[in-house]
Amino acid sequence: MKVLVINCGSSSLKYQVLDMEHENLLAKGLVERIGIEGSVITHTKIGAEDKWVNETPMPTHKEAIQQVLDAIIDKDHGVIASMDELGAVGHRVVHAGEKYAHSVLIDDDVIRALEDCIDLAPLHNPPNLLGIEACRELMPDTPMVAVFDTAFHQTMPPESYIYALPYEYYEKYGVRRYGFHGTSHKYVAQRAADILNVSLDDLKLITCHLGNGASVSAVKRGKCIDTSMGFTPLEGLVMGTRCGDIDPAIVEFIGQKENMTQAEVNQVLNKKSGVLGISGISSDFRDLEDAAEKGDERAQLALKVFAHKVRFYIGAYIAEMNGVDALVFTAGVGENDMGMRDIICNDLGNLGIKLDVVKNRVRGKETIISRDDSPVKIILIPTNEELMIARDTVEIVEGR
Repeated sequence: MKVLVINCGSSSLKYQVLDMEHENLLAKGLVERIGIEGSVITHTKIGAEDKWVNETPMPTHKEAIQQVLDAIIDKDHGVIASMDELGAVGHRVVHAGEKYAHSVLIDDDVIRALEDCIDLAPLHNPPNLLGIEACRELMPDTPMVAVFDTAFHQTMPPESYIYALPYEYYEKYGVRRYGFHGTSHKYVAQRAADILNVSLDDLKLITCHLGNGASVSAVKRGKCIDTSMGFTPLEGLVMGTRCGDIDPAIVEFIGQKENMTQAEVNQVLNKKSGVLGISGISSDFRDLEDAAEKGDERAQLALKVFAHKVRFYIGAYIAEMNGVDALVFTAGVGENDMGMRDIICNDLGNLGIKLDVVKNRVRGKETIISRDDSPVKIILIPTNEELMIARDTVEIVEGR
């Protein structure tokens, strides 16, 4: 089966076409500036030498999706002869609340459920829905599957997801920990089991999705039992521009001192904080490391604070699971930043985590980077959320 994977944002969308018989990537692309002057699609046929770029007006997501479909069936740049070859479409959807603990075939009831979750993800669910509706209109006979960022974390027990607030806020408004990056955490947990040649049901894993957005999850016997992101992606680790865990009283304090509204403070916490806020330089870890090497103390501090928070959650999850078999690093920083992996794993030897400094000299490669005598395996696994979405899509469509 050939599957089109769609990841739709408010003014952009990413896509891939995969042949799931052997899980081969056939094409990928990016549509930018949807609804804005200068709309453009950049399409890459795997194995081709050049990218195909087409600038054309795309006032809505429907035109953007049509451009994607035109690209994948184009006689020169395409990868399928006709739309009949496309077996299904898998959509990345950020938030399903408590409604879905797994991927699901999209129908009118699912659409209504996602609309009900807009309050929980006002920046993400609306564009996700626009992409789904555009695809349903252009491909009415092609099955569509929604794969949720929050679904993997729905196995958390209540003691992990309930906040110590009046319980009525959970009952009335769904205020609880949801967690995000679930598709990535699920993919790397499954790959870790494959690499170790051990059933996922027999493993205790800590998966570290470290990028500009970052989260850590505790995966016990194949199920997520805790994760660092919360009601929104703001909670948890220090990130590129997000503050992570802070005393909530700081919001009112800053508002009063800076004469800012709650919305303005929230913008600061999401867009101007994290390692950018500490360093005053950048949210890009490469920039911070360059500055740190040149002696910039705030850049050095930002990197230390980030690593400290990751270690904090690793230690907490080892305690929560009463041990760990493997620690997994993934996403942009986790996959490519050997220095950050070294800082994080430093001084964790008493917890059984021993990094091999030679094996750690690698970027973006699936490999074990722990010492041979390390009781806990440390594994580097490049994430592949699109493949995970495609796998779920095939499983749902073929099992319907």
